[in-house]
Amino acid sequence: MSIIDPKAAIAAGQDTIRTEAQALVQLADALAGPLAEPFAHAATLLAETKGRVIVSGMGKSGHIARKIAATLASTGTPAQFVHPAEASHGDLGMIVEADVVLAISRSGETAELSDMLYHCRRMGIPVIGMTFRPDSSLAKASAAALVMPDCGEASEEAPAPTTSTTMCLAMGDALSVALLKARGFTAQHFGAIHPGGKLGAALKRVSDVMRVGSHDPLVAPTLSVPETLKAMSQDSIGAAGVVENGKLIGIITDGDLRRRLTPEMFAKDARALMTPNPMTIASDAPLADAIGIMNAKRITILFAVEEGRPVGVVHMHDLLAAGVR
Repeated sequence: MSIIDPKAAIAAGQDTIRTEAQALVQLADALAGPLAEPFAHAATLLAETKGRVIVSGMGKSGHIARKIAATLASTGTPAQFVHPAEASHGDLGMIVEADVVLAISRSGETAELSDMLYHCRRMGIPVIGMTFRPDSSLAKASAAALVMPDCGEASEEAPAPTTSTTMCLAMGDALSVALLKARGFTAQHFGAIHPGGKLGAALKRVSDVMRVGSHDPLVAPTLSVPETLKAMSQDSIGAAGVVENGKLIGIITDGDLRRRLTPEMFAKDARALMTPNPMTIASDAPLADAIGIMNAKRITILFAVEEGRPVGVVHMHDLLAAGVR
């Protein structure tokens, strides 16, 4: 028989989430009060560093520190996690004068951080401390002490880090977003350092995957049908764009050939085969827009244009290969 009482479990879960949510509200309010100046100073130190942001913490704080370092790095601020215990055994060499250290400790007295703090003081490396104790060693050693309101943990019986780690995580996110807004970090910048996976695919542009040059078959409207078929067969895309005065005026696809090609058609030109005014897309449009158009119009090919001039072509297979669904 299960020891879990479903109602009790749900109630405990709700209490935990509400406790943490209330703590985050207090933290947000503190940013307009006692945390305003140190937060602004911390953001300035991070933005102006010529090196990297070294994020460190022990135990649960260490897990939060790893996540903060990853978030900073993925939003345009070079950052890495350094384990405080390993730092005492040689990894202090990773921390140089141009860096800034962001150290996390609930009590502010984590013994494993002491060597790192001494190294920073000796090298003149600024420290941003994230703690809950204003009179702690970490707060006193920090150029910017982010002393957060102590709201207790979610469980009084076993006060494992819960509310406190949630607040530290939120503070790290707050710093990261403040920095990316200050730097004008855009979706394009984000996509450049997230090339993999569905997130990276969603941030790519048509120009990143479109076919150009010999892989982008273009024909004149006066080209004979036999020569047009030859041009279409030179690439696996199964289509050709029809261009007049540099502008795309039509498209010929395999489907057009199946529907329109008759013995009599061989005596005509590309204009007789083409579908006029085809759907197009801007070369700087997101790939998500391209697949949206293809799905809505039930087509597999889109020419990319700039001011009406074809600059490339994208096939559904290109989008699937890029990971766009």
